[in-house]
Amino acid sequence: LVHDLLYYSLSVLQLAKMVFLKLTLFASMVASATAFAPSTFGVRTSTNLSAGRTYKEKLKYVPVITQAQLPPKGSATSGVAGGLAICIAVSPTGQLFALGDKCPPVNQPLSFGKVTATAIEDPVLGTAFNLKTGQVENWCPSGLGKLLGGLFEPSGVPVYPVKTNKGNVEVQVDVNYKLDFEANYWSGVLDAQGKANGKYY
Repeated sequence: LVHDLLYYSLSVLQLAKMVFLKLTLFASMVASATAFAPSTFGVRTSTNLSAGRTYKEKLKYVPVITQAQLPPKGSATSGVAGGLAICIAVSPTGQLFALGDKCPPVNQPLSFGKVTATAIEDPVLGTAFNLKTGQVENWCPSGLGKLLGGLFEPSGVPVYPVKTNKGNVEVQVDVNYKLDFEANYWSGVLDAQGKANGKYY
């Protein structure tokens, strides 16, 4: 009897610990999702923030990973090209695709997802993104996804042209994107502390 009571007590404690961990994970995902929630309603049609650019867009193929780093068929990996996080997906037939590696709505890595013939599935919320267009095929179908996904409008991920060249996997990106972002970022930071020209108000 004592043995059964001890076993039952340990099982209840393990169950309580598991529930607590899942609730903690859920709470942190809700907090992350609300942090990235749009302040205005509507669907964003592009990830290109071209208004008021300091540096002109310059598209160029840049290496993101080596061909030796390619994942097995039906999976994906990540790399950085031009300051952008890139997901390199390999279809079950061996075709290469390049997508943005930040998965809406909470920006977890898309490269952890499962690759099918036409889509890559977000490993946490279950959203399926089309490999060719980046558009949503199925928005947040998992249990947790239904809770978080209902707070946001479905939004896709950017796609990039990809090719292999001299042992590398190359992706075409705007090589001035990071430079332009940082130019505007530092101006805003300096302006928050004083004027961008070094003077104070």
